Amino acid sequence: MPVYEYIALDKKGKSRKGIIDADSSVVARQKLRNSELFPVEVNKTSSKSKSETSALVSVSSFLRKVNTGELSAMTRQLSILLGAGITLFASLDTLVGQVTNPLLKKVMAQIKDSVNEGNSFASSIAQYPKFFSPIYINMVRAGEASGSLDLVLDRLAEFSEHQEALKGRFKAALAYPIFMCIIGILVLFILLTFIVPNITEIFSDMQQALPLPTILLLNTSAFLKSFWWLVLILLAIVILILRQFKRTAKGTYLWDEFKLRVPVMGQINIKMAMARFGRTLGSLLQSGVPLITALQIVRNIVNNSLIADVIDDAIVEIQSGKGLSVTLGKSLWIPPVSVQMISVGEQSGELEKMLNKIADIYEREVESRVMAMTSMLEPVMIIVMGLIVAFIVVSILLPIFEMSQMIK
Repeated sequence: MPVYEYIALDKKGKSRKGIIDADSSVVARQKLRNSELFPVEVNKTSSKSKSETSALVSVSSFLRKVNTGELSAMTRQLSILLGAGITLFASLDTLVGQVTNPLLKKVMAQIKDSVNEGNSFASSIAQYPKFFSPIYINMVRAGEASGSLDLVLDRLAEFSEHQEALKGRFKAALAYPIFMCIIGILVLFILLTFIVPNITEIFSDMQQALPLPTILLLNTSAFLKSFWWLVLILLAIVILILRQFKRTAKGTYLWDEFKLRVPVMGQINIKMAMARFGRTLGSLLQSGVPLITALQIVRNIVNNSLIADVIDDAIVEIQSGKGLSVTLGKSLWIPPVSVQMISVGEQSGELEKMLNKIADIYEREVESRVMAMTSMLEPVMIIVMGLIVAFIVVSILLPIFEMSQMIK
């Protein structure tokens, strides 16, 4: 069914924009009038080719993105509608009218149109990889094949909501320390660049040698006052070079290895990767996705090339008849506890449940460690700031004390 973009006026005379599906522009206008909207402009959009539509969606995504919360809410609503016995097309038709994000509304209308043409839901959403991840597409495909699409969509919504809640807790825990660090750096910069030079002008007329701390302070202050712009440029260049290097294969590998080997944070990164691995693989297997296909999806979302290589090795060995735990046990980066739990899951036939337990364990551990680190970070920042300020104060007072001794 064709899709039309419209501009209309409501009862209060306010302009409304949106999309509506109808057999013709006349029917579209009649639908708008039935909804107590006065159509001003109605343009057909579904006549565009799929490539044009995808390009339009790609351009629109720069203007307004579809966040994970909106996609999760849409998935949850679709699961409820299907679970109530409503057909897929009717459920999508209902969702198109409920979605408030214009970009998501347009995408859902195109998906509904594709389903109406006889395409599967999985193949329809696969046309929009910017919105639907490989995990989402493969779980939907498995749900359609097994006839349990409503249950799979419910599981997808839970998975997405859980991941977003975890990210939200991490961001909330790190927000205050990062804010304080930025404020502290700005305060020190202003102190050294503008305040210290005014205080230390009296030392320029002294005919005696200044103490070493004072010399260091004066040189640092003079450099920042004259070349602060150069410091910012050099910092920007270094960041740009590092970002470009990280995009290369060697740079990505070295950075991922550093993330796993660095003290304290290395263990946190490993546990975060294992939590992501367990949660995603468990959800895919519960939805009926084959193990090999699930591992191929998971390797792309662990966010570490070293662990992705371990998963690649596991895929090869599983295809030769070995178990998942056997290959993972050979890796330096997979914790022994995880290997043992996966082995128990394979032997008991409950691998999916064991993978979800692994994710639960490591998510709790990562969250507690991050909270502990952030609570320790605040006093450490205060101590560092105190030491720097103390150095500045001592550097200023030392020459003054020497001058008072000479006067006596």
